[in-house]
Amino acid sequence: MSDPDFLQFIPHRPPFLFIDDVVEVSADRIVTTKRADPEAEFFAGHFPDDPVMPGVLICECAFQAGALLVAKRFGDQAARSRTPILTRITEAKFKHIVRPGSVLRVEVGLDEELGGAYFMTGRVTVEGKMVLRVTFACTLVEDEESRS
Repeated sequence: MSDPDFLQFIPHRPPFLFIDDVVEVSADRIVTTKRADPEAEFFAGHFPDDPVMPGVLICECAFQAGALLVAKRFGDQAARSRTPILTRITEAKFKHIVRPGSVLRVEVGLDEELGGAYFMTGRVTVEGKMVLRVTFACTLVEDEESRS
């Protein structure tokens, strides 16, 4: 199940968009995909002779999926007037490296909602192999225009 309109729910845009497709979404879980484009500029410098996707960008895949999950809980209008902000990274464990051309499957589950904070766990796999497990939190902050 692809969701071509997911961009209305998050502020991220190319070249800093790390969601290609929304595979599945429910009230407390989302599954997205991201292809590690071999032409992405970061591969040229990380590392030129043996390109590897930076771990921070693999984390960003999970963070953006989590932002989309939280925004979808609020609906169209509320999501447009709020920006998802990462507030905490509790733990990140990297298990495998990601090479150019790999397709990342990103699963994020909502563990707890507490006082406007959303605590989540992300799991990123490539071809069934665990690449990353990360626990994190975010909140939705009202945009400047909404406060005026």
